[in-house]
Amino acid sequence: MNQNCALKGAFQVTKKYEIRNPIYGFIELDSWEREIIDYPIFQRLRRIRQLARTDMVYPGAMHTRFEHSLGVMHLATKMYEKIVEKKRDYLVNKLGFSNSGFDIDRKFIRLACLLHDVGHSPFSHAGEELMDKKPDTDKRYKHEDYSAAIVEYKFKEIIDEHSQNENYHITVKQISDFLRGSAGVGRRLLWRNLIDGQIDADRADYLLKDSYHIGTNYGSYDLKRLLVTLTISEHPETRAPIIAVEEGGLHAAEALIIARYLMFTQVYFHHTRRAYDHHIVETMKALLLEETGRDTFLPPTSLENIDNYLSWDDWKVLGLISQGKGGEDGYALKERKHHRCVFYTSEVPTEAELDQSRAIQKKLSGLIQFVDEPEKSWYSTGEKDIMIVTSKGTFPLSSFSSVVRGLMPIRQRRIYVSLQDKSKAETLLSRKED
Repeated sequence: MNQNCALKGAFQVTKKYEIRNPIYGFIELDSWEREIIDYPIFQRLRRIRQLARTDMVYPGAMHTRFEHSLGVMHLATKMYEKIVEKKRDYLVNKLGFSNSGFDIDRKFIRLACLLHDVGHSPFSHAGEELMDKKPDTDKRYKHEDYSAAIVEYKFKEIIDEHSQNENYHITVKQISDFLRGSAGVGRRLLWRNLIDGQIDADRADYLLKDSYHIGTNYGSYDLKRLLVTLTISEHPETRAPIIAVEEGGLHAAEALIIARYLMFTQVYFHHTRRAYDHHIVETMKALLLEETGRDTFLPPTSLENIDNYLSWDDWKVLGLISQGKGGEDGYALKERKHHRCVFYTSEVPTEAELDQSRAIQKKLSGLIQFVDEPEKSWYSTGEKDIMIVTSKGTFPLSSFSSVVRGLMPIRQRRIYVSLQDKSKAETLLSRKED
């Protein structure tokens, strides 16, 4: 890290540090942000892979949530600065923001983005299936719920009570509410689009970074053009203020969506990667059951539960697997003997293909280890569509782009069997019905 000094408006002089980054060149941070990064709970993110075991398909996919969190903070800052520079008068006169509050909001966004992923489980999204269900609902907690709880339970001293916070008066409660998307954050709810929207800094960072590390160009898009065309508008239906894209950035937004589509089909939903995700989930169920007596993580509802949750990371799981723990799935991970896909439909299956898949499931009864298909669409049009601002109004990207309209939700279905049963399954599938 290199260091220098800077003065921000009326705020106190503070050291600045620079961290090299393969995408952005340098990421700048101050001494307060550096202290948060040095905090053991944040350092845990060094031990959680961004893409789980995708390195078994793309060996370069070794980057972590630590690197990603720094990138999201950096990129969200750039987005915020571009929007405020362009729409300052609108934000003040129309939405009630104050000129004196823009520096405070900038710092708030940086801290929230820096901490938005501290609640990830081992192997990132693969571990999401192991989170406990919320009371009186079938919905599971998400890593955002754990992030919010961890910030509240563990970061009060380094945020609320930090000497540099005298200028900002930011609290962990404000940050946790922001991460949860609570209406209690007031006007700042607009800025949540920067970490939870169709063109947020989260997606914008991981597309570029994942693509870079795996050695492909699938995640590429025109970031510079996207940044200079970001703006504020009103949603055409709800009239709520939203972060949108000017008409001049239409094709940059379109390229971002195409990048998401290609990364989903070629990387995130790769058939071998999905097999490893399955093994990770089943392995951790066995490990959790052995250690805690339950096959899910403890809910983020107490300090004790949070401390237990934070004790889990990739290193711990891989260490237990190396000791021979984790059952058959742990063995499959250790020896690279993952389940094999023996049947798959097209990405957008016809009803005939789905009927065929059901018939094959009957034929392979007793051999099937799991059936896989996407739980949700990789992109949502309609209310969650990227909004494009024109001289005639604000409209969904899909209403302009025939390319985006033509990108159908992926509903591919795959059937997996164990490696040892692969030949037997293929023989059964090759037999013609009498």
